[in-house]
This record gives sequence, C-alpha cells and structure tokens, in this order.
Amino acid sequence: MIGRLFSFVAGAALGGYLVHKLNRTARAWSPGGIADRVESHVADYRAALREFNEDVQDAMEEHEAELRRRYHASRPAARPASPRPLPAPQTKPTTLKDGR
Repeated sequence: MIGRLFSFVAGAALGGYLVHKLNRTARAWSPGGIADRVESHVADYRAALREFNEDVQDAMEEHEAELRRRYHASRPAARPASPRPLPAPQTKPTTLKDGR
C-alpha cells in the first residue's frame, strides 16, 4: 500500500514537472518568446556598441588633444584670413531655336 502511494506521488510530481517544462518550452518558442529573446540580445548588442563608441570617442579626443599640443606650439600664430568674395557666375546669352 505504501509502495503504491509512493509511486502515485512520484508520478504526479514527475507529471507536474514535465507539464511545467513543456509549457515553458512552448512559451519560449512562441512568437512572443522569440521576440523577447531577440529583444534582449539586441539590447545587449546596443549597450556594447554604445560603450565601444564612447571608448573610440575618448581615444579620438585624447589623440586630437595630443596633436594640438604637439603642432600648435611649434606653429607661429597665423592671422585669420578674410573671406574672399565669390566671383560672379559667367553666363552665356541664350538663343531660342527659332532665332528670336
């Protein structure tokens, strides 16, 4: 009698666990579950790309500052050039096909 009761409880527990796992797998492979997984991966990639862009920006600013320090001190101060006016566009006289 105790053996049958133990088998019944063990079977019920195993059946409940299998139903739970199957429902979880079905939710994971549903369109909503796939979209959630893709969304989390995209968010991870977006965060990594943002961090990479910040690192590149910092390195670029450091390099530009180094170039300014190196070359700005060795160059004499140049006076700003005044902008030159643009030349007037040259146009040809147009003639109509019928000679007018």
